[in-house]
Amino acid sequence: MSPHVVLLGDSIFDNAAYTVGGPDVVRQLRQMLAEGSVASLLAVDGHRTDDVSHQVTELPADATHLILSVGGNDALGHIDILERPAASSAQVLGLLAQVAGDFEDRYRRLVTNLMGRRLPLVLCTIYNGNFPEASYQRLASTALCVFNDAILRVAFERRLGVIDLRLVCSEAADYANSIEPSVAGGSKIARAVVTAVEAMHAPPQGVSYVVAR
Repeated sequence: MSPHVVLLGDSIFDNAAYTVGGPDVVRQLRQMLAEGSVASLLAVDGHRTDDVSHQVTELPADATHLILSVGGNDALGHIDILERPAASSAQVLGLLAQVAGDFEDRYRRLVTNLMGRRLPLVLCTIYNGNFPEASYQRLASTALCVFNDAILRVAFERRLGVIDLRLVCSEAADYANSIEPSVAGGSKIARAVVTAVEAMHAPPQGVSYVVAR
């Protein structure tokens, strides 16, 4: 049976609003997949982890592969931590630990729900973005590590494949703005999804780290 790849999550996949008329991720994915394959977009720009459960209710009956990219908007909801006054580094780390723990709980429940569909599932990390100020970029990338650590921990525990978007979208041209993928970035993401789907048919070797080729 030909693959039917379903994209779940947020604007990492649902990026048509940022491509200035160019092809979005799902259009590029359809062009890259083998003939006869299908790709469906259920991801919604702006959605957070808890919103994906609503996307899953529209899962096509013939879906064969699930690709999940979510968490960036959860992180953005706590962006004020980077600028909030703090009495000590311990206070900042404590805030990050609390936020990360809450995110991991919700992300873990989502992955458990998706695995209940008994379909091959690949998780994506949150990329670092392309913020104009170098100092803010360093802070954002560091803060995102606690979210990505949660994603990777769940992937290791469940022996799921991973697309590390920090490696896929590593150049300024990959971004349409500070946080959304451009046509170029979307092409890399689509290629990584194709590679991940192909890797699922190889002998299992634990977690797969997939980057653009």
